[in-house]
Amino acid sequence: MKFVAWEGSLRLGVALAERSQIPSRAAAQRLIAGGRVLVDGRPRPARHRLAVGEVVQVDLEEEREDAASPAPFEVAYEDEHLIVVDKPAGVVVHPAAGHSSGTLADALRERAAGGAPGRAGIVHRLDRDTSGLMVVAKSEAAHTALQRLIRRREVEREYLTLVEGRPDSETGTIEAAIGRDRVQRDRMSLRTDRPREARTHFWRIEELPRTTLLGVRLETGRTHQIRVHLAAIGHPVCGDRRYGGTDCGERLGLTRQFLHSMSLRFRHPFTGEKVACESKPPADLRRAIDAAMREPVSGGPDGG
Repeated sequence: MKFVAWEGSLRLGVALAERSQIPSRAAAQRLIAGGRVLVDGRPRPARHRLAVGEVVQVDLEEEREDAASPAPFEVAYEDEHLIVVDKPAGVVVHPAAGHSSGTLADALRERAAGGAPGRAGIVHRLDRDTSGLMVVAKSEAAHTALQRLIRRREVEREYLTLVEGRPDSETGTIEAAIGRDRVQRDRMSLRTDRPREARTHFWRIEELPRTTLLGVRLETGRTHQIRVHLAAIGHPVCGDRRYGGTDCGERLGLTRQFLHSMSLRFRHPFTGEKVACESKPPADLRRAIDAAMREPVSGGPDGG
């Protein structure tokens, strides 16, 4: 689709939403975030104010394909206020650069509400290749209430992970500020100019020959927090190619990081009742555990 701006100073996002081929402003935001909108041949943000005569070109093909294949998910709990979903690995939570549609937010748009356009109901997120439980709001009031619980650290989030090696202690707390890496801007790091407080608690579930199965509880929720913190103490998450878990992942046949949101507990913001949901690890992670159990002890008589 192509059109020429005939009215100056109109924001790009608004101009797109006014086109009959684009069903909503949220859809316009997804297209822009996915890099599928060019203004005079260059990508521009939604806030860009069009000048008279600028040519806007929009690629709608991927939007049509993605709309036909909504993101899969399972429901762990639902009432009139909120829904706890069990997200499979490979599903992006909300639109972002390179993932403008086919997201969990898209799949939930008829059931979720509150928050920013294109992210209706989303109050926290999981990485694309992290599976497990998330809570989503179904109204603006619920969105505000759930955000408040998260800010007060009253949503208990526990994860299952498999890490390279064996931490020295059975339990521990990693307290180290995280931010975008000074040099590698696509990574989060302790080496940052904009540190944000981050605290991760872990406990040993099972010692395996070359790896350790850990339970992890987040006290804060920074981007890639578990992955960065465990790598920082020398025990990267198996399968995490970005933060040092490549070798472990290849040995165990993993195609993504071994990280699963296994437990979500909080006091319901409207009824006061305790909501507690559990999720078992999916088949790919169970296979990796089986493979890890069969590994020869590193440096032992069987090699490794």
